[in-house]
Amino acid sequence: MDCVFCKIVKGELPAKKEYEDEEIVAFWDLHPKAPIHLLIIPKVHIENLGLMKEEDSRILGRLQWVARSLAEKMKIDDAFRLSTNSGSGAGQVIMHLHYHLTGGWKEGENINI
Repeated sequence: MDCVFCKIVKGELPAKKEYEDEEIVAFWDLHPKAPIHLLIIPKVHIENLGLMKEEDSRILGRLQWVARSLAEKMKIDDAFRLSTNSGSGAGQVIMHLHYHLTGGWKEGENINI
């Protein structure tokens, strides 16, 4: 499998990691759309939400908890966005489930991302 995120998980590609545990890794987006833009991924390869299995559902809760914890750490827990794209038609570019944690905008700033 030639998955960029799987290569990051395996240490084959570099990433500026902000968080890592046995199931999840979070790292800074190379092309940020916000002052704070982290990608949060499961270490196990799940292509997207549309293709996940029921047994994958537990990890989704963990991904959201990590996102919330990172928002607090980054001091954006009062205003942040957590999003994912499921499938190329929805804008998914890397076919490994990932959440975008974005925030850090100034009050009144345009946040169209």
